[in-house]
Amino acid sequence: MSLAHAILGFLLQAERTGYDLKTSCFDRCMTYLWSADQAQIYRTLDKLVEQGWITYKVEIQSDRPNRKVYSVTEAGKAELTQWLQSPQPIPTVRDPLPIQLFFSAHISNEATIHLLERQLAARREKLAECEQIELPTLSNLTANREQLMQRLVLELAIRKEQTYIDWLKTAIEVLTQDALNPSPPAAILDTPA
Repeated sequence: MSLAHAILGFLLQAERTGYDLKTSCFDRCMTYLWSADQAQIYRTLDKLVEQGWITYKVEIQSDRPNRKVYSVTEAGKAELTQWLQSPQPIPTVRDPLPIQLFFSAHISNEATIHLLERQLAARREKLAECEQIELPTLSNLTANREQLMQRLVLELAIRKEQTYIDWLKTAIEVLTQDALNPSPPAAILDTPA
């Protein structure tokens, strides 16, 4: 996902500061989908200003440092609209846990199960966080279009977490059974290309 396009989307909803983008948007609304640290957000804001996709006004504050409030330009709206209508390639997910599991024949089942149980706890926590997000249900006829789109994305995040949890439980069950019926370790075979 393009951080720049996510920022454009949030700024299209309302004018915001970089701090608002971090705390109210990425940390609260999008934490289950995409994370961004403050430095990434400010670097991207600078690039968006250079490209003419956003502009800012400086608000003078007497008790705090002045702040930049960003908004989307017409060029930024056009870019976001074009991006929203463009098909995206299927991303390669870089999840280290499956790689660890792939090579875990080199450690004990107990160590692998412990690793998987820790991941299971973390995934359950993430699922609980997703389920606490307050958005109208898909069947709620009073939901506006923006709420409906956000709920659809949240449903995807919930289903992904639940699928990962189910897979982790299966993996733990398989390794628990394997620990009860140990067999000699299988060699990793080179397969011809």
